[in-house]
Amino acid sequence: MKTSMLALAATALMAGTGAANATDIEFWYGNTGTAEEAIQNACNAFNGAQDDHAVSCVGQGSYEVGMQKAIAAYRSGNSPVLIQFFDAGTLDLMLSDAVVPVQDIMPDVDWDSYINGARSYYETSTGELFSQPYNGSTLIMYANMDQLGEVGVTEVPQTWEEVITVAQSLKDAGHECPFVTDGHPWRVLEQFAARHGEPIASNNNGYGGLDAEYLFNQGVVAEHLSNLVEWRDQGLVRLNQDTAAGNYTNAFNAGECAMMENSTGSYAAAYAALGDAVEIAYAPMYEGYERHNTLIGGASIWTMKGHSDEEVEAAKAFLNFLRQDDQQIEFTRMTGYVPVTTSALDQLEAEGKLDEPEFATARTGVESLNMPGDDNSRGVRLGFYVQFREIFSEETQRAFNGEQPMQAALDTAKMRGDELLRRFEQTYQGVELP
Repeated sequence: MKTSMLALAATALMAGTGAANATDIEFWYGNTGTAEEAIQNACNAFNGAQDDHAVSCVGQGSYEVGMQKAIAAYRSGNSPVLIQFFDAGTLDLMLSDAVVPVQDIMPDVDWDSYINGARSYYETSTGELFSQPYNGSTLIMYANMDQLGEVGVTEVPQTWEEVITVAQSLKDAGHECPFVTDGHPWRVLEQFAARHGEPIASNNNGYGGLDAEYLFNQGVVAEHLSNLVEWRDQGLVRLNQDTAAGNYTNAFNAGECAMMENSTGSYAAAYAALGDAVEIAYAPMYEGYERHNTLIGGASIWTMKGHSDEEVEAAKAFLNFLRQDDQQIEFTRMTGYVPVTTSALDQLEAEGKLDEPEFATARTGVESLNMPGDDNSRGVRLGFYVQFREIFSEETQRAFNGEQPMQAALDTAKMRGDELLRRFEQTYQGVELP
């Protein structure tokens, strides 16, 4: 008995010693819901897999709040080692001098294994990744095939012309909400322009320099926004405020609306609500346009400056852990976010899982991200872009509410957006884009 007690005491002492020697770091993230659960699972798995390091994963409630708090924490010298930021904050972070490129601290990683759509958004002009892609998503089309079947439709529409034809059939059959969106610029502007090969700004959407100007108020992008207003007036398209659920994703998941375009990250909740009635496909195109790649959405993980070598080593170990194929696959299974490396996708295919409902977004999402691209579908590299999204939403929602024509809304959004770009250019005068 005495021996056993001593052995237990020794084991406890060893465990305590290990914990005391572990390097503790913080990782701040912005997701909630299913994605937050998946992130916490990954953190627990990392902490349980080794004793050298420990990571505390701290939710911030949203990407925007996390970004604001992390910058404030950096200025006060109390920043986390790792932070998750969404796509829209990429240029602001690159030029903030608060982060270090992930390829600088991890030069031996095979970064070419990342899928093209994920690499291009977060890399420098010379192809160096600034942050490690994590919860990658992209825009896809969702359809409730039980409802489409009621009007004789057996496949998810793949052009906007088909979408509106089906929407008209649904409306004629008494359906109150044929297609729903929220009008967010990620969906109706950035993803739309990228896959149609159209610019939203000059200088290759800002990749070519800080003197870019917005161009979205012309061409097929402007025509599409005006079409959405017209289709809403005809009862074919609904917005958040038109739905009983008050939110377009909830309205689709509740069976209130028959079609929507949304992130792959919404698939898990949609399938849980509607089961096999949910089918997905590429986001719709206008006829006559060549399909280009959609943009990566979600977020990537950045390493902040000002931390000890031991903390950076812990950060590298956690990033290596998250990059493992099994970890990516589990994250995809829980959330609908897509794997971001080709090896994880290959493993899913080798195991025959790509046709399983839990992994339905992997093939469609990655294929959409890997479509042939050009300078207009590489990504968005524009300063103060988070604030611009708010301006775009404010002006276009006024158009949807009948307070101004959509073309006037886009012209005003361009003017206000260009003012932001000039302020950003002045702030970083003389600085070259990385």
